[in-house]
Amino acid sequence: MPRLEGGFGDNLKVAVFGAGGGIGSALVESLADAPNVETVFAISRQGMNGAQCIAPVRCMDYTDDNIEALARDLPELDLVICALGILHGESFGPEKSRRDLSLENMQRVFHVNTFLPALIAKQMLPKMKRNTKSVFAALSARVGSISDNRLGGWYSYRASKAALNMMIKTMAIEHTRRFKNSAVIGLHPGTVDTALSKPFQNNVAKEKLFDPEFSAARLLDVVEKVGPLESGKIFAWDGQEILP
Repeated sequence: MPRLEGGFGDNLKVAVFGAGGGIGSALVESLADAPNVETVFAISRQGMNGAQCIAPVRCMDYTDDNIEALARDLPELDLVICALGILHGESFGPEKSRRDLSLENMQRVFHVNTFLPALIAKQMLPKMKRNTKSVFAALSARVGSISDNRLGGWYSYRASKAALNMMIKTMAIEHTRRFKNSAVIGLHPGTVDTALSKPFQNNVAKEKLFDPEFSAARLLDVVEKVGPLESGKIFAWDGQEILP
């Protein structure tokens, strides 16, 4: 990867949460290849799941106490990306109808897609650099847009990502009052060939199914372009803003 441009300097320190996932591991490898990135902190709950990673990986459960302890160990950061996300599990999938709603499954989806990114932001935003450009980004999804919901279904996933988008907007308002050079944004990676999308890929056109490396590169292109004026917004992999 070339330098991380767009106002970033040299000797960058970045952190990726969810480094064991398909997109997270691709982001780690892309960032580690950038000549102006000095250190990549790769954080994962379950390690790399057999994938190779060229950055040291810190494995931990994402509890409030663990994230707070990690924050104390980290230096000031130029970039933090939260690449956590869940759509389905072994015993549940996205709801096709309101009849499929389950409190247990809704709680699981909201925990990963909304609550954990919010707790990570709570601890990581104070670690961002103040005097130079810094970006906090969390993976969201186009289906979290209320105005773009034309098909229905996928209740928990849609709602959890819409709630995440509100968290991002609210965090951005508070954060940029004191961190004038910072941006807090959401990123939609597109449909990526990972375990999250695997059961649903049959309905995706080949040219619209991205490999993780392509998606990671495009997401970092967006990160390069954003600044304080874009803080609180959600952007797709191609740089287009996704409306609430």
